[in-house]
Amino acid sequence: MSRDFYSSSKVMAEELIERRRDFHRHPELAFEEVRTAGIVADHLAALGFEVQTGIGRTGVVGMLEGEHPGSILLLRFDMDALPIHEENEVDYVSTNAGVMHACGHDGHTAIGLSVASMLAEHRHEISGGVKFVFQPAEECLGGAKAMIADGVLTDPVPDHAFGMHLWSGEPVGWVGAADGPVMSQQTDWECIVSGAGGHAAIPHQVRDPVVAAAQVVTAIQSVVARNVNPLHVAVVSVTRIYGGNARNVIPGSVTLAGTIRTFLPEVRDLILERLREVATGVAEAMGCEASLSLTEGVKPVVNDIEAAKQVRETARLISDVTEVASDERMTASEDFGEFMADVPGCFFFIGSANVESGINHPHHHPRFDLDERALIIGAEVMASVAARYVLPD
Repeated sequence: MSRDFYSSSKVMAEELIERRRDFHRHPELAFEEVRTAGIVADHLAALGFEVQTGIGRTGVVGMLEGEHPGSILLLRFDMDALPIHEENEVDYVSTNAGVMHACGHDGHTAIGLSVASMLAEHRHEISGGVKFVFQPAEECLGGAKAMIADGVLTDPVPDHAFGMHLWSGEPVGWVGAADGPVMSQQTDWECIVSGAGGHAAIPHQVRDPVVAAAQVVTAIQSVVARNVNPLHVAVVSVTRIYGGNARNVIPGSVTLAGTIRTFLPEVRDLILERLREVATGVAEAMGCEASLSLTEGVKPVVNDIEAAKQVRETARLISDVTEVASDERMTASEDFGEFMADVPGCFFFIGSANVESGINHPHHHPRFDLDERALIIGAEVMASVAARYVLPD
């Protein structure tokens, strides 16, 4: 493996940071990443990559072919921003009103372009190839599925897949790569509680779905607490309640909605069964009816043990890394799991917080930002991990 990556990212640090700031100034929502995708495509083409655009609507794929047979790697970097009004007071603040890079995807895209530049310098040494995937619409809107539907996992078929996320929950210098389940499966649900509406001043003549829905919300809280093995991870949240539009009218129905997060399919199945039983049972006891419908979200992110080991070993060799963790897991979801359902690999985290500088707001916060030293570490780690697979010792 070439050791040049440990210094080359620092050489291009100024360009890396400015590129991230440019993306931050010009955020684009899911499936609207036209400007970003154009910059990505132009950069990859200038490096001599085989470039495909419009993959998954606004996604870009760049293929770096080696001169020798070997493994095909897939490296994924997401591009989309969020519908959030930025509150930071920085010279690279968003110029797109109501849209903001509040999750670090601007940094991911900038890192991906730097990794492409670093690996391109070694194209004559590469065995196999590297498929760079710049993905739209990661924020729960189906970008990975769209790219897969357009053939991103074929011609050539990747042998391993790697993705990363800048993480404001840990300080810059920290790297996390866990074995096995890392981020949860997402399943969204909606429950319609139906009764018989009427005048709010004459409640004995109605079957009130508002009261029934309130009881359902309370009863749902027992599912994880009393039905799921305490050693298993699960979250059931009610995130939306709506029904009725007049103060003096009891509505005929109330809709509840929420999300389920699990790591194990059997736990997900148990929760769905209990949700149906609890909702219908409680509603019937209140003289109402309940029906449950589901929207499949994304698959869990499950790291290959050997791939995660390679990331940790690589990170420990990088001088700017101060801590390497093997236990970082979270119940948030990430659609990189769609790629990893068929391709072994690793999704890892790069700490990006700096409490002393006030850079520690959580993801999706209007004042989210990152310590830009994390960009350099992210580029070093990703390029060096790729080198372990496609560059001979």
